[in-house]
Amino acid sequence: MITSDFIREKVAEDVKSGKLPGKVITRFPPEPNGYLHIGHAKSICLNFGIALEFNGQCNLRMDDTNPTKEDTEYVESIIQDVHWLIDGWADHVLGPKVFYASDYFDQLYQFAIELIKKGKAYVCDLSAEELAEYRGAPDRPGRESPYRNRSIEENLDLFQRMKAGEFPDGSKTLRAKIDMASPNIHMRDPALYRIRHTPHHRTGNKWCIYPTYDYAHCLSDAIEGITHSICTLEFEVHRPLYDWILEQLVPEPRPHQYEFARLNLGYTVMSKRRLLELVEGKFVSGWNDPRLPTIAGMRRRGYTPEAIRNFCSTIGVTKYEGITDFALLEHCLRDHLNKHALRVMGVLNPLKVVIVNYPENQSEELDAINNPEDPSAGTRKIPFSKVIYIDRDDFRESPPPGYYRLSPGNEVRLKYAYIIKCIEVIKNPETNEIVELKCVYDPDTKSGSGKSQRKVKGTIHWVSANHAIPAEVRLYDRLFTVEDPSAEAAKQGKDFKEFLNPDSLKILKNCMLEPSLAKAQPNLRYQFERVGYFCIDYADSKPNHLVFNRIVTLKDTWAKLEKKL
Repeated sequence: MITSDFIREKVAEDVKSGKLPGKVITRFPPEPNGYLHIGHAKSICLNFGIALEFNGQCNLRMDDTNPTKEDTEYVESIIQDVHWLIDGWADHVLGPKVFYASDYFDQLYQFAIELIKKGKAYVCDLSAEELAEYRGAPDRPGRESPYRNRSIEENLDLFQRMKAGEFPDGSKTLRAKIDMASPNIHMRDPALYRIRHTPHHRTGNKWCIYPTYDYAHCLSDAIEGITHSICTLEFEVHRPLYDWILEQLVPEPRPHQYEFARLNLGYTVMSKRRLLELVEGKFVSGWNDPRLPTIAGMRRRGYTPEAIRNFCSTIGVTKYEGITDFALLEHCLRDHLNKHALRVMGVLNPLKVVIVNYPENQSEELDAINNPEDPSAGTRKIPFSKVIYIDRDDFRESPPPGYYRLSPGNEVRLKYAYIIKCIEVIKNPETNEIVELKCVYDPDTKSGSGKSQRKVKGTIHWVSANHAIPAEVRLYDRLFTVEDPSAEAAKQGKDFKEFLNPDSLKILKNCMLEPSLAKAQPNLRYQFERVGYFCIDYADSKPNHLVFNRIVTLKDTWAKLEKKL
């Protein structure tokens, strides 16, 4: 795994210099206003990875300072996703509990009182629209609020009355007193507290004023003794405010903020707001829809934590923004599944085959390899009988040149079984659809028997009709038809949802699988030989109605691209 980047180099430098007061402490601080996605996975891997490599600690802290958008459902999903991603890897460096910014509301309030007493904060009566107008723009300075020079006593009184609930939402804010002419717009007297008469999911109705992210985040870091506060690049312009607040209130040693480029993945969206649009508009089945880039969706689809961690390690940590090819994520997934997935046989589009010279009412068990990449996985028994199913795509009545699968008069090998030859095609007289093939088999060509060295060019998969189990199979593809739907929507003046892929989900109802899959486990992944990687859908599958999700196809476009580079 990649363990060298500019952030790790800085941490190593701080450790070597003795600058740190104790161990390295990082944090992962999601806002519980939605489910985590693959972009958050990159941050989780970075923060927990650094704590792991430097024998430190990483805190999971909910940035729950906005009760209008937060929910306990999101809190629970975040905890579950983080544990799934780090368990068995970095779970031993996880902080002793789940932390919450709301745990510090009393301390944050006292810090605000201290700022007011130092003349560094004031209560402002400007409306949201007026605040935006007074703030100015990047190319012109802002204007000072007419309430900026209130006395300390008046500010203390007003702030305490804000807390007591005397004023309506939006009527007042507590602002830092910094510099309205600063070239950094975030330093132009930013808001520290706003009034919101909204119950909080943890504190109930105790508070009607809530701290802003910029104010609460740096002080929460300080309270927890965070040494390296690692954020994505959009927070780089916020760093002067992060430092300013801590300099007013916290003695050295203080936390320091470092920024890296966020993950932008092709053919999907990474904005919680847009993901919420898809969920609430029922364009997807929920936050755990297997087409979404959410960790919950990827887990349901069958992604493994090892593959996601390897992907995050492969893309590395830089300061450069860009779109990561979705094929690279699939490549990392295939690489892990190829080594660990159990091999089975499944026919997604069944075509009946009758082996006319195989004895009636007879069946036998054949040996099949569970995973050729892992000899310790052993073998299993698969049943074979007179009537089997093959995939309809493995037969051509009029085969093109170079076609080596089954066709009239042509021979193929049934994987782990015998060589068969098609001698007759049965069609529905009304529709002309092929409904059955008549074949003969060569009993001396049993795989592994050593009786015959005769070889054929084609090998196809199959299942025994008398033993096969029916299942529904869901084939997933890219969620969008363009690499960057947000940018394309802005470019064309359209809604990003207009670029949703209508073929992102195909449901096959009459698939036939080998009988071992009747006891498929949600924690196991399977390679349907010659078809792709699959897992059971733990949300919708039932004992009497098995549902399998395609995790990823067998074709690896990224590996082929690498060879061309």
